[in-house]
Amino acid sequence: MDVLGILIPASLFLGLLGLGFFFWMLKRGQFDDPDGDAHRILRDDYDDTPKG
Repeated sequence: MDVLGILIPASLFLGLLGLGFFFWMLKRGQFDDPDGDAHRILRDDYDDTPKG
């Protein structure tokens, strides 16, 4: 039962950390265009060579 004193706060911390990263990525616009790449690859002017 002593291990629950460590596991419960650790799991709450990791859950809140993941939620914080999700909202951070949401604010930065990471999920604005989820279908863009799927449609972009079907266009004729798509270039798959690496840039750089």
